[in-house]
Amino acid sequence: MLKKFQYNSPVILTFSLISFLVLLLGVFSGGSTTALLFAVYRTSLKNPLFYLRLFTHVLGHANIQHFVNNFILILLIGPMMEEKYGSKNMVLMMVFTAFITGLVNVIFFNNMLLGASGIVFMLILLSSFANIKKGRIPLTFVLVVIIFIGQEVVNAFTLQDQVSQLTHIIGGICGGLFGYKINIPKSE
Repeated sequence: MLKKFQYNSPVILTFSLISFLVLLLGVFSGGSTTALLFAVYRTSLKNPLFYLRLFTHVLGHANIQHFVNNFILILLIGPMMEEKYGSKNMVLMMVFTAFITGLVNVIFFNNMLLGASGIVFMLILLSSFANIKKGRIPLTFVLVVIIFIGQEVVNAFTLQDQVSQLTHIIGGICGGLFGYKINIPKSE
């Protein structure tokens, strides 16, 4: 019976599974493992875990609802993007987005950042390039930028919550840049 199931999106499925295991580890440790290894925040540059957390913060989630909110979209959009762009490119895009969102957070904010929402927004903007035609800018890309990124800009100034809208914006910018770089032919 198990042979009927296909591990169709190795990067996205592995990322989801590891994140779920990190969530369980965090629950069983009372959040201490999440804070130690899977959340990024300002700390001494001499601490080697600081550099690890710049990448691993996308694996950590505050609770099951936080996890579910991110992974519903990741599991919906991610496999199509992995199929289109390839597993290697997907890993590179996710690692780069994790690093940039983590770095921006520690440079500009003095709070803890965790979760895969930057990856979610990267995938959303990347998906708007899925059916691009040569020499054209997809209208879906323009609308997604206006709706998703615009909403996050407004939320950044109007909401007082624990959500990092800047992470969403940066993740979206990364997705837009990746989509443009991969899909727009270089001028000759």
